[in-house]
Amino acid sequence: MPPKAPQQISFYLQPYLSLAFFNRFNLSMLKRNSWFLLGLLLLLGVACKPTPEKSGKEKEKFKTEQHTDANGFQYETVTNDPLNARIYTLENGLKVYLTVYKDKPRIQTYVAVRAGSKNDPADATGLAHYLEHILFKGTSNIGTTDWEKESDYLNQIEELYQTYRTTTDTVQRKALYHEIDSLSYIAASFTVANEYDKLLSGIGATGTNAYTFVEQTVYVNNIPSNEIERWSEIEAERFGEVVPRLFHTELEAVYEEKNRGLDSDRRKVWENMLNGLFPVHQYGSQTTIGTVEHLQNPSITEIKKYFTKNYIPNNMAICLSGDLDPEATIQVISKNFGKLKKGEVPAYTPPVEQPITSPVVKEVVGPDAENVTLAFRFAGVQDSSSLKMELLSMILSNSEAGLIDLNLNQKQKVLGAYSYPMRLVDYSVHVLAASPKQGQSLDEVRDLLLAQIDSVKQGKFDDWLLDAIINDYKLSQMKSYESNKNRADAFVTAFVNRQPWEEFISEIDALEKITKEDIIKFTQENYDDNYVLV
Repeated sequence: MPPKAPQQISFYLQPYLSLAFFNRFNLSMLKRNSWFLLGLLLLLGVACKPTPEKSGKEKEKFKTEQHTDANGFQYETVTNDPLNARIYTLENGLKVYLTVYKDKPRIQTYVAVRAGSKNDPADATGLAHYLEHILFKGTSNIGTTDWEKESDYLNQIEELYQTYRTTTDTVQRKALYHEIDSLSYIAASFTVANEYDKLLSGIGATGTNAYTFVEQTVYVNNIPSNEIERWSEIEAERFGEVVPRLFHTELEAVYEEKNRGLDSDRRKVWENMLNGLFPVHQYGSQTTIGTVEHLQNPSITEIKKYFTKNYIPNNMAICLSGDLDPEATIQVISKNFGKLKKGEVPAYTPPVEQPITSPVVKEVVGPDAENVTLAFRFAGVQDSSSLKMELLSMILSNSEAGLIDLNLNQKQKVLGAYSYPMRLVDYSVHVLAASPKQGQSLDEVRDLLLAQIDSVKQGKFDDWLLDAIINDYKLSQMKSYESNKNRADAFVTAFVNRQPWEEFISEIDALEKITKEDIIKFTQENYDDNYVLV
């Protein structure tokens, strides 16, 4: 159940992506008056880049330091951290990110699991997303009136599904499904519907939700500050076991999501783009929601295996921001989540993609208006090239003064065009997209987008633009950190991307060091016919 991505980022990404990928990098977050503020900053000399020679103190601007709190819990901080975060690691490996921001007496909570659809078995795609749904159905202590009786029926249903998924005879499958349906009806008589949601609602939680993407599954709640104890008890219980309650009916809900996706031009464009970029890697070779075949032949056993392997504390993080006392909070979390048993994090070796040497062209036919999407593939988030790609994307499109903004949108050469980066762990993606005017061919739109990249290759952008972008980036980040949601979400992004907090918060400084010459060279070397065109 992924939340919607910002409208200005991508029409196509809305059904898929967490705000985690974009709320730090979207220059359009600020209103137009931010450019007035930017002008003041430039006039005051804030935009001047630091001199090449830095003192030892400046070189250690972001330095990780170790501490022990009054109760003996060890934690890390980073100097000059805008969030003043404390990062604890419990004995079982659970990461706990805490930051205090008292705009109201509430706490934004995220529980992040570093496993998503790329970790799905090849023969059971959609599993991570389906497990996300199941974890709202309760446990052996939540959501049942008689666990002993209910569990017996759930075990029978699991065995029948295992037989069902390997049976090909139509008559036999129909008989098996009828039996599953009958047992599910009986099992449901022991269910307390929506008890997990009622428990959270009972403590004043809002925004109860979750989302799954390629590398993460994240569970969301916003709670009153004085309910951290009960929230922690409920969530520790929730992540202690998986109970496939109401599997039968929830499967229908997930399948309906799939059906809506099959009718969505946006989703078809998105899936074709990723498949063109990643014919081997799971980013493109399998989808988050899964295939029709796999959804029609689910395996409760495989879901349990996935949970056991991936939902272990040393593969999870609790990310909190709000009106909290860090030392009291970590005591509560340790008491409840410390009971979860550490496991061996499954090894994952990303498939290696071959270079794209000529345009990969894919066509999508549907009822929506015509559009063009171009995408380039790069190394993952921890490679320096991904930062250059991100800066290039902002040069092209930042809602105000990017080349796409000035040359295409403001001159009305297309109906609408934009560019955005997507930095993932194994690979990154740079997407450009536009919609044609009436009578304009898709080839013309493609050429207009590519022409903006050519302009960068030739250095045809103002020298002040990089400084302006970085300063607007800083303003955007300052504004975003006035939200507990964004603060906690920053922790999720760093955790999922396997970035030390020191590295994560120092990225603006790294962007500042990239020169116009660096961008020109990077674009010349990396942007040619090596794109996917949908």
